[in-house]
Amino acid sequence: MPQLIFKGVSVEQVKKISSPLVKELAELCECETDNFTFEIVDSIFVFNGEEVPGFPFIEVKWFDRGQKVQDEFATITTRHVHSLGIPDVEIAFSVFSESDYYLNGKSFS
Repeated sequence: MPQLIFKGVSVEQVKKISSPLVKELAELCECETDNFTFEIVDSIFVFNGEEVPGFPFIEVKWFDRGQKVQDEFATITTRHVHSLGIPDVEIAFSVFSESDYYLNGKSFS
């Protein structure tokens, strides 16, 4: 169920990396590729009264898999974003508690 929410990265850019990225992340997380969701947020960024390009930022929402897996997840994701010619990217993780996550009204705990 890892959800990756992209800001400051275009739909076309995410399309280019989506297949190899999700394959590598699924292997790392030991889950199927269809467990992943990629969302590209169409945002307008403003600085000093002008529209500016957004800084690449990815939020990952998931269940905790430990620091080692999280670090490797960030490394893999960063490598794929860098392959697009994007020199810098920030990644932040939001962890869901299984008792607070529901599918069709049933808790994951």
